Amino acid sequence: MKTALFPGSFDPFTRGHEAIVEKSLRLFDRVIIGIGSNVAKQGLLTLENRKRLIDDLYADNPRVEAVVYKGLTGDFAQHAGAAAVIRGVRNTTDFEYERTMAATNRRLYPEVVTVMLFTPPDVADISSSTVREVLSFGRSVKEFLPEGIDLNNYL
Repeated sequence: MKTALFPGSFDPFTRGHEAIVEKSLRLFDRVIIGIGSNVAKQGLLTLENRKRLIDDLYADNPRVEAVVYKGLTGDFAQHAGAAAVIRGVRNTTDFEYERTMAATNRRLYPEVVTVMLFTPPDVADISSSTVREVLSFGRSVKEFLPEGIDLNNYL
């Protein structure tokens, strides 16, 4: 069984993230959504509530599992038995950043492949930071989140 790790902070998990998971499931038997802590980002949801949101979204899909982890993504990928690390790419800025990260990971973890998947154009403008900003002004973020997810249940 081929397992992929889709790491990120997922604060919150968006339609763009959901699209990358769906693409990943076409390529891999199992996808672990690795929820990492990014100290450089201002948090909206606790790690536990990010996991709960993702667990709720994929409750009926045994091929998807959400796991909170600490430390280097490559170490976690090895521990989880992942054959690949999935990275979503929205634009050229993302691509350059991810290319550099993939090169570094290839040096440190040569057995783990980085797979970059392009975010579909209809959701490529969505980012967690944009969702947090829109929310900070009291506006609805429903259109940015996966269908059926009410962010108020996780705040």
